[in-house]
Amino acid sequence: MSEAAEEHDRDATTGLSRNVYVVSAVSFLQDTASELLYPVLPFFVTDVLGGSPAVLGLIEGVADGTASVAKAGAGRLADLRRRRPLVAAGYGISALGKLLLALATTWPVALSARFTDRVGKGMRGPPRDAIIADETTPADRGRAFGFHRAADTAGAVVGPLLGLWLYEVVDHRYRPLFWIALIPALLSVALVFLIREHRHERPAAARWSARGLPVDYWRLIGVLAVFGVVNFPDTLLLLRAKDLDLGFRGVVGLYVLYNVSYAVLSYPAGLLSDRLSRRSVFAVGLGFFAVAYLGFGLVEGSGWLWVLFPLYGGYTALTDGVGRAWVADLVPASSRGTALGIQAAVSGVGLMVAGLWAGLAWGSSGRLPLVVSGVVVAVVAVVLARLPLARAEERIG
Repeated sequence: MSEAAEEHDRDATTGLSRNVYVVSAVSFLQDTASELLYPVLPFFVTDVLGGSPAVLGLIEGVADGTASVAKAGAGRLADLRRRRPLVAAGYGISALGKLLLALATTWPVALSARFTDRVGKGMRGPPRDAIIADETTPADRGRAFGFHRAADTAGAVVGPLLGLWLYEVVDHRYRPLFWIALIPALLSVALVFLIREHRHERPAAARWSARGLPVDYWRLIGVLAVFGVVNFPDTLLLLRAKDLDLGFRGVVGLYVLYNVSYAVLSYPAGLLSDRLSRRSVFAVGLGFFAVAYLGFGLVEGSGWLWVLFPLYGGYTALTDGVGRAWVADLVPASSRGTALGIQAAVSGVGLMVAGLWAGLAWGSSGRLPLVVSGVVVAVVAVVLARLPLARAEERIG
Protein backbone atom coordinates (compact mmCIF):
# COMPACT_ATOMS: atom_id res chain seq x y z
CA MET A 1 0.00 0.00 0.00
CA SER A 2 1.22 3.52 -0.81
CA GLU A 3 2.08 6.14 1.81
CA ALA A 4 -1.01 8.05 0.77
CA ALA A 5 -3.14 4.99 1.36
CA GLU A 6 -1.72 4.68 4.87
CA GLU A 7 -3.09 8.12 5.67
CA HIS A 8 -6.66 7.30 4.66
CA ASP A 9 -9.30 7.41 7.37
CA ARG A 10 -9.64 3.94 8.86
CA ASP A 11 -12.15 2.31 11.16
CA ALA A 12 -10.39 1.41 14.42
CA THR A 13 -12.34 -1.83 14.74
CA THR A 14 -12.12 -3.30 11.24
CA GLY A 15 -9.09 -1.43 9.87
CA LEU A 16 -11.08 -0.67 6.69
CA SER A 17 -10.82 2.75 5.05
CA ARG A 18 -13.58 5.27 4.39
CA ASN A 19 -13.47 4.59 0.66
CA VAL A 20 -14.05 0.87 1.20
CA TYR A 21 -17.21 1.72 3.13
CA VAL A 22 -18.43 4.22 0.51
CA VAL A 23 -17.76 1.84 -2.39
CA SER A 24 -19.55 -0.92 -0.49
CA ALA A 25 -22.59 1.32 0.07
CA VAL A 26 -22.67 2.19 -3.64
CA SER A 27 -22.56 -1.50 -4.55
CA PHE A 28 -25.29 -2.29 -2.02
CA LEU A 29 -27.70 0.17 -3.64
CA GLN A 30 -26.94 -0.89 -7.21
CA ASP A 31 -27.21 -4.55 -6.32
CA THR A 32 -30.52 -3.93 -4.58
CA ALA A 33 -31.79 -2.57 -7.89
CA SER A 34 -30.24 -5.31 -10.02
CA GLU A 35 -31.26 -8.19 -7.79
CA LEU A 36 -34.79 -6.91 -7.36
CA LEU A 37 -35.08 -7.73 -11.06
CA TYR A 38 -32.77 -10.73 -11.50
CA PRO A 39 -35.12 -13.50 -10.26
CA VAL A 40 -37.96 -11.84 -12.18
CA LEU A 41 -36.06 -12.00 -15.47
CA PRO A 42 -36.62 -15.71 -16.32
CA PHE A 43 -40.37 -15.27 -15.82
CA PHE A 44 -40.49 -11.94 -17.66
CA VAL A 45 -38.54 -13.22 -20.68
CA THR A 46 -40.30 -16.60 -20.98
CA ASP A 47 -43.85 -15.74 -19.84
CA VAL A 48 -44.29 -12.09 -20.88
CA LEU A 49 -41.90 -11.65 -23.82
CA GLY A 50 -42.30 -15.18 -25.19
CA GLY A 51 -38.63 -16.19 -25.12
CA SER A 52 -37.38 -19.80 -24.84
CA PRO A 53 -34.69 -21.16 -22.47
CA ALA A 54 -32.21 -20.76 -25.35
CA VAL A 55 -33.22 -17.09 -25.68
CA LEU A 56 -32.76 -16.62 -21.93
CA GLY A 57 -29.30 -18.17 -22.16
CA LEU A 58 -28.52 -15.94 -25.15
CA ILE A 59 -29.62 -12.77 -23.34
CA GLU A 60 -27.60 -13.48 -20.22
CA GLY A 61 -24.62 -14.86 -22.12
CA VAL A 62 -24.40 -11.87 -24.46
CA ALA A 63 -24.98 -9.50 -21.54
CA ASP A 64 -22.09 -10.94 -19.56
CA GLY A 65 -19.87 -11.20 -22.62
CA THR A 66 -20.48 -7.51 -23.26
CA ALA A 67 -19.51 -6.70 -19.70
CA SER A 68 -16.33 -8.67 -20.24
CA VAL A 69 -15.16 -6.57 -23.18
CA ALA A 70 -15.95 -3.39 -21.25
CA LYS A 71 -14.06 -4.67 -18.20
CA ALA A 72 -10.88 -5.26 -20.19
CA GLY A 73 -10.89 -1.70 -21.52
CA ALA A 74 -11.97 -0.14 -18.23
CA GLY A 75 -9.22 -1.98 -16.38
CA ARG A 76 -6.53 -0.46 -18.55
CA LEU A 77 -8.09 3.00 -18.31
CA ALA A 78 -8.22 2.61 -14.52
CA ASP A 79 -4.41 2.35 -14.50
CA LEU A 80 -3.91 5.30 -16.85
CA ARG A 81 -6.56 7.76 -15.69
CA ARG A 82 -8.70 8.83 -12.74
CA ARG A 83 -10.92 6.04 -11.50
CA ARG A 84 -13.94 7.75 -9.94
CA PRO A 85 -15.30 9.15 -13.25
CA LEU A 86 -15.18 5.64 -14.74
CA VAL A 87 -17.04 4.24 -11.75
CA ALA A 88 -19.70 6.98 -11.95
CA ALA A 89 -20.19 6.48 -15.70
CA GLY A 90 -20.53 2.74 -15.23
CA TYR A 91 -23.23 3.01 -12.60
CA GLY A 92 -25.06 5.63 -14.69
CA ILE A 93 -25.08 3.43 -17.80
CA SER A 94 -26.40 0.51 -15.73
CA ALA A 95 -29.29 2.69 -14.54
CA LEU A 96 -30.08 3.48 -18.19
CA GLY A 97 -30.15 -0.25 -18.95
CA LYS A 98 -32.76 -0.77 -16.25
CA LEU A 99 -34.89 1.97 -17.81
CA LEU A 100 -34.72 0.23 -21.20
CA LEU A 101 -35.70 -3.07 -19.61
CA ALA A 102 -38.79 -1.44 -18.11
CA LEU A 103 -39.76 -0.33 -21.63
CA ALA A 104 -39.14 -3.72 -23.30
CA THR A 105 -42.03 -5.35 -25.17
CA THR A 106 -40.03 -7.98 -27.09
CA TRP A 107 -37.06 -10.12 -26.09
CA PRO A 108 -34.63 -8.38 -28.52
CA VAL A 109 -35.33 -5.12 -26.65
CA ALA A 110 -34.66 -6.94 -23.38
CA LEU A 111 -31.39 -8.15 -24.90
CA SER A 112 -30.45 -4.54 -25.76
CA ALA A 113 -31.36 -3.44 -22.24
CA ARG A 114 -29.22 -6.12 -20.64
CA PHE A 115 -26.42 -5.24 -23.06
CA THR A 116 -26.53 -1.63 -21.84
CA ASP A 117 -26.73 -2.63 -18.19
CA ARG A 118 -23.71 -4.91 -18.52
CA VAL A 119 -21.66 -2.30 -20.39
CA GLY A 120 -22.08 -0.19 -17.27
CA LYS A 121 -21.14 -3.09 -15.03
CA GLY A 122 -18.02 -3.72 -17.08
CA MET A 123 -17.00 -0.07 -17.00
CA ARG A 124 -17.30 0.30 -13.22
CA GLY A 125 -15.95 -3.03 -11.96
CA PRO A 126 -12.16 -2.89 -12.50
CA PRO A 127 -11.67 0.77 -11.43
CA ARG A 128 -13.83 0.16 -8.34
CA ASP A 129 -11.85 -2.97 -7.44
CA ALA A 130 -8.58 -1.13 -8.06
CA ILE A 131 -9.67 1.58 -5.61
CA ILE A 132 -10.25 -1.12 -2.97
CA ALA A 133 -6.93 -2.82 -3.75
CA ASP A 134 -5.01 0.44 -3.40
CA GLU A 135 -6.47 0.97 0.07
CA THR A 136 -5.02 -2.33 1.35
CA THR A 137 -1.98 -4.57 1.71
CA PRO A 138 -1.89 -8.33 1.09
CA ALA A 139 -2.32 -8.79 4.86
CA ASP A 140 -5.83 -7.25 4.85
CA ARG A 141 -6.85 -7.25 1.19
CA GLY A 142 -9.01 -10.36 1.48
CA ARG A 143 -10.90 -8.79 4.37
CA ALA A 144 -11.58 -5.59 2.41
CA PHE A 145 -12.79 -7.42 -0.68
CA GLY A 146 -14.80 -9.78 1.52
CA PHE A 147 -16.50 -6.83 3.21
CA HIS A 148 -17.30 -5.28 -0.16
CA ARG A 149 -18.75 -8.52 -1.50
CA ALA A 150 -20.80 -8.96 1.69
CA ALA A 151 -22.28 -5.46 1.31
CA ASP A 152 -22.88 -5.97 -2.41
CA THR A 153 -24.62 -9.27 -1.71
CA ALA A 154 -26.68 -7.80 1.11
CA GLY A 155 -28.30 -5.84 -1.69
CA ALA A 156 -28.96 -9.16 -3.39
CA VAL A 157 -30.87 -10.21 -0.28
CA VAL A 158 -32.82 -6.97 0.14
CA GLY A 159 -33.59 -6.65 -3.59
CA PRO A 160 -35.42 -9.96 -4.13
CA LEU A 161 -37.31 -9.62 -0.82
CA LEU A 162 -38.37 -6.13 -1.81
CA GLY A 163 -39.32 -7.46 -5.24
CA LEU A 164 -41.40 -10.26 -3.71
CA TRP A 165 -43.28 -7.79 -1.51
CA LEU A 166 -43.81 -5.36 -4.40
CA TYR A 167 -44.96 -8.24 -6.62
CA GLU A 168 -47.91 -8.65 -4.25
CA VAL A 169 -48.48 -4.89 -3.98
CA VAL A 170 -48.68 -4.43 -7.78
CA ASP A 171 -51.07 -7.38 -8.21
CA HIS A 172 -48.59 -9.94 -9.59
CA ARG A 173 -47.36 -7.77 -12.45
CA TYR A 174 -43.70 -7.82 -13.44
CA ARG A 175 -43.24 -4.57 -15.34
CA PRO A 176 -43.79 -2.11 -12.44
CA LEU A 177 -40.88 -3.76 -10.62
CA PHE A 178 -38.51 -2.55 -13.33
CA TRP A 179 -39.59 1.05 -12.81
CA ILE A 180 -39.22 0.85 -9.03
CA ALA A 181 -35.71 -0.59 -9.39
CA LEU A 182 -34.58 2.68 -10.97
CA ILE A 183 -34.73 4.44 -7.57
CA PRO A 184 -31.85 2.64 -5.80
CA ALA A 185 -29.94 2.52 -9.10
CA LEU A 186 -29.94 6.32 -9.36
CA LEU A 187 -29.11 6.72 -5.65
CA SER A 188 -26.00 4.58 -6.17
CA VAL A 189 -24.83 6.92 -8.93
CA ALA A 190 -25.16 9.92 -6.62
CA LEU A 191 -23.25 8.19 -3.83
CA VAL A 192 -20.22 7.56 -6.08
CA PHE A 193 -19.25 11.22 -5.72
CA LEU A 194 -18.51 10.67 -2.01
CA ILE A 195 -15.49 8.54 -2.97
CA ARG A 196 -12.25 10.41 -2.22
CA GLU A 197 -9.98 9.49 -5.08
CA HIS A 198 -6.27 9.45 -4.25
CA ARG A 199 -3.31 9.43 -6.59
CA HIS A 200 -2.40 5.96 -7.71
CA GLU A 201 0.76 4.51 -9.22
CA ARG A 202 0.58 4.55 -13.02
CA PRO A 203 2.32 2.44 -15.66
CA ALA A 204 5.64 3.74 -16.93
CA ALA A 205 4.36 3.36 -20.50
CA ALA A 206 0.82 3.80 -21.81
CA ARG A 207 1.32 0.94 -24.27
CA TRP A 208 0.45 -2.40 -22.68
CA SER A 209 2.33 -5.68 -23.01
CA ALA A 210 1.39 -9.10 -21.66
CA ARG A 211 4.97 -9.43 -20.46
CA GLY A 212 4.26 -6.74 -17.89
CA LEU A 213 2.19 -9.22 -15.85
CA PRO A 214 3.78 -12.16 -14.00
CA VAL A 215 3.66 -15.78 -15.19
CA ASP A 216 1.78 -16.80 -12.04
CA TYR A 217 -0.98 -14.35 -12.95
CA TRP A 218 -1.37 -15.88 -16.43
CA ARG A 219 -1.44 -19.41 -14.98
CA LEU A 220 -4.29 -18.37 -12.72
CA ILE A 221 -6.09 -16.73 -15.65
CA GLY A 222 -5.77 -19.98 -17.62
CA VAL A 223 -7.51 -21.94 -14.86
CA LEU A 224 -10.24 -19.30 -14.60
CA ALA A 225 -10.78 -19.44 -18.37
CA VAL A 226 -11.47 -23.19 -18.25
CA PHE A 227 -13.79 -22.70 -15.30
CA GLY A 228 -15.58 -19.83 -17.04
CA VAL A 229 -16.89 -21.90 -19.95
CA VAL A 230 -18.77 -24.23 -17.56
CA ASN A 231 -20.00 -21.56 -15.15
CA PHE A 232 -23.58 -20.82 -16.26
CA PRO A 233 -25.53 -17.58 -15.74
CA ASP A 234 -27.50 -17.92 -12.51
CA THR A 235 -30.75 -17.32 -14.38
CA LEU A 236 -30.42 -20.86 -15.74
CA LEU A 237 -30.23 -22.22 -12.20
CA LEU A 238 -33.41 -20.32 -11.39
CA LEU A 239 -34.93 -21.80 -14.54
CA ARG A 240 -33.98 -25.25 -13.23
CA ALA A 241 -35.88 -24.45 -10.03
CA LYS A 242 -38.85 -23.38 -12.15
CA ASP A 243 -38.60 -26.68 -14.09
CA LEU A 244 -38.82 -28.52 -10.77
CA ASP A 245 -42.26 -26.95 -10.23
CA LEU A 246 -41.34 -24.04 -7.98
CA GLY A 247 -43.43 -20.95 -8.56
CA PHE A 248 -42.31 -17.33 -8.50
CA ARG A 249 -42.30 -17.06 -4.69
CA GLY A 250 -40.33 -20.27 -4.32
CA VAL A 251 -37.74 -19.23 -6.90
CA VAL A 252 -37.28 -15.83 -5.26
CA GLY A 253 -37.01 -17.52 -1.86
CA LEU A 254 -34.23 -19.78 -3.14
CA TYR A 255 -32.40 -16.85 -4.64
CA VAL A 256 -32.61 -14.93 -1.37
CA LEU A 257 -31.31 -17.97 0.50
CA TYR A 258 -28.38 -18.21 -1.92
CA ASN A 259 -27.52 -14.56 -1.37
CA VAL A 260 -27.84 -14.81 2.42
CA SER A 261 -25.27 -17.60 2.33
CA TYR A 262 -23.05 -15.56 -0.01
CA ALA A 263 -23.30 -12.39 2.11
CA VAL A 264 -22.76 -14.09 5.48
CA LEU A 265 -19.73 -16.09 4.31
CA SER A 266 -17.94 -13.46 2.17
CA TYR A 267 -16.20 -11.56 4.97
CA PRO A 268 -15.06 -14.71 6.86
CA ALA A 269 -13.82 -16.15 3.54
CA GLY A 270 -11.74 -13.02 2.93
CA LEU A 271 -10.32 -13.15 6.46
CA LEU A 272 -9.49 -16.82 6.02
CA SER A 273 -7.68 -16.14 2.75
CA ASP A 274 -5.58 -13.48 4.54
CA ARG A 275 -4.53 -15.98 7.19
CA LEU A 276 -4.17 -19.17 5.12
CA SER A 277 -3.88 -18.87 1.34
CA ARG A 278 -6.05 -17.53 -1.47
CA ARG A 279 -5.46 -20.72 -3.47
CA SER A 280 -6.77 -23.06 -0.74
CA VAL A 281 -9.91 -21.02 -0.10
CA PHE A 282 -10.59 -20.64 -3.83
CA ALA A 283 -10.11 -24.37 -4.52
CA VAL A 284 -12.52 -25.30 -1.73
CA GLY A 285 -15.02 -22.88 -3.27
CA LEU A 286 -14.75 -24.68 -6.61
CA GLY A 287 -15.41 -27.93 -4.76
CA PHE A 288 -18.63 -26.41 -3.41
CA PHE A 289 -19.56 -25.41 -6.96
CA ALA A 290 -19.00 -28.94 -8.29
CA VAL A 291 -21.16 -30.52 -5.60
CA ALA A 292 -23.92 -27.94 -6.08
CA TYR A 293 -24.03 -28.31 -9.88
CA LEU A 294 -24.05 -32.10 -9.70
CA GLY A 295 -26.92 -31.80 -7.25
CA PHE A 296 -28.84 -29.39 -9.48
CA GLY A 297 -28.50 -31.85 -12.33
CA LEU A 298 -29.30 -35.06 -10.47
CA VAL A 299 -32.09 -34.20 -8.02
CA GLU A 300 -35.65 -34.95 -9.06
CA GLY A 301 -37.52 -32.97 -6.41
CA SER A 302 -37.45 -29.32 -5.43
CA GLY A 303 -36.80 -30.05 -1.74
CA TRP A 304 -33.06 -30.55 -2.31
CA LEU A 305 -32.80 -27.08 -3.83
CA TRP A 306 -33.12 -25.57 -0.34
CA VAL A 307 -29.82 -27.28 0.51
CA LEU A 308 -28.08 -26.77 -2.82
CA PHE A 309 -28.65 -23.02 -3.22
CA PRO A 310 -26.98 -22.13 0.13
CA LEU A 311 -24.11 -24.45 -0.83
CA TYR A 312 -23.84 -22.59 -4.13
CA GLY A 313 -23.76 -19.32 -2.16
CA GLY A 314 -20.81 -20.73 -0.24
CA TYR A 315 -18.98 -21.29 -3.54
CA THR A 316 -19.46 -17.66 -4.54
CA ALA A 317 -18.34 -16.36 -1.14
CA LEU A 318 -15.18 -18.46 -1.24
CA THR A 319 -14.17 -17.38 -4.74
CA ASP A 320 -15.48 -13.92 -5.70
CA GLY A 321 -13.73 -11.48 -3.37
CA VAL A 322 -10.91 -13.95 -2.72
CA GLY A 323 -10.20 -14.18 -6.46
CA ARG A 324 -9.98 -10.41 -6.81
CA ALA A 325 -7.67 -10.13 -3.82
CA TRP A 326 -5.52 -12.94 -5.27
CA VAL A 327 -5.14 -11.13 -8.59
CA ALA A 328 -4.23 -7.88 -6.82
CA ASP A 329 -1.58 -9.78 -4.82
CA LEU A 330 0.07 -11.22 -7.92
CA VAL A 331 0.62 -8.05 -9.96
CA PRO A 332 2.45 -4.72 -9.57
CA ALA A 333 0.41 -1.83 -8.17
CA SER A 334 0.69 0.04 -11.48
CA SER A 335 -1.07 -2.83 -13.32
CA ARG A 336 -3.87 -3.69 -10.89
CA GLY A 337 -6.67 -2.18 -12.95
CA THR A 338 -5.48 -3.94 -16.08
CA ALA A 339 -5.05 -7.28 -14.31
CA LEU A 340 -8.45 -7.10 -12.63
CA GLY A 341 -10.02 -6.09 -15.95
CA ILE A 342 -8.48 -9.05 -17.78
CA GLN A 343 -9.60 -11.43 -15.03
CA ALA A 344 -13.15 -10.09 -15.19
CA ALA A 345 -13.12 -10.17 -19.01
CA VAL A 346 -11.95 -13.78 -19.18
CA SER A 347 -14.57 -14.85 -16.65
CA GLY A 348 -17.28 -12.92 -18.48
CA VAL A 349 -16.44 -14.30 -21.92
CA GLY A 350 -16.51 -17.76 -20.38
CA LEU A 351 -19.90 -17.00 -18.87
CA MET A 352 -21.17 -15.90 -22.28
CA VAL A 353 -19.97 -19.13 -23.88
CA ALA A 354 -21.40 -21.15 -21.00
CA GLY A 355 -24.76 -19.41 -21.25
CA LEU A 356 -24.99 -20.06 -24.98
CA TRP A 357 -24.07 -23.75 -24.98
CA ALA A 358 -26.01 -24.53 -21.80
CA GLY A 359 -29.11 -22.79 -23.14
CA LEU A 360 -28.90 -24.76 -26.39
CA ALA A 361 -28.28 -28.06 -24.55
CA TRP A 362 -30.87 -27.38 -21.85
CA GLY A 363 -33.69 -29.46 -23.33
CA SER A 364 -36.65 -29.91 -21.01
CA SER A 365 -34.74 -30.00 -17.71
CA GLY A 366 -31.11 -28.86 -18.03
CA ARG A 367 -29.80 -31.97 -16.32
CA LEU A 368 -27.10 -32.85 -18.85
CA PRO A 369 -25.23 -29.49 -18.96
CA LEU A 370 -25.40 -29.18 -15.17
CA VAL A 371 -23.86 -32.61 -14.58
CA VAL A 372 -21.18 -32.05 -17.22
CA SER A 373 -20.26 -28.73 -15.61
CA GLY A 374 -20.10 -30.25 -12.13
CA VAL A 375 -17.69 -32.96 -13.27
CA VAL A 376 -15.44 -30.53 -15.15
CA VAL A 377 -15.20 -28.11 -12.22
CA ALA A 378 -14.34 -30.94 -9.82
CA VAL A 379 -11.31 -31.62 -12.05
CA VAL A 380 -10.47 -27.88 -12.23
CA ALA A 381 -10.50 -27.67 -8.42
CA VAL A 382 -7.95 -30.48 -8.19
CA VAL A 383 -5.76 -28.92 -10.91
CA LEU A 384 -5.83 -25.53 -9.17
CA ALA A 385 -4.80 -27.09 -5.87
CA ARG A 386 -1.73 -28.59 -7.58
CA LEU A 387 -0.86 -25.76 -9.97
CA PRO A 388 2.68 -24.32 -9.45
CA LEU A 389 1.81 -20.80 -8.33
CA ALA A 390 3.89 -18.71 -5.96
CA ARG A 391 2.06 -17.83 -2.77
CA ALA A 392 1.54 -14.08 -2.50
CA GLU A 393 1.04 -14.61 1.23
CA GLU A 394 4.65 -15.71 1.57
CA ARG A 395 5.76 -12.34 0.21
CA ILE A 396 3.98 -10.49 3.01
CA GLY A 397 6.81 -11.42 5.29
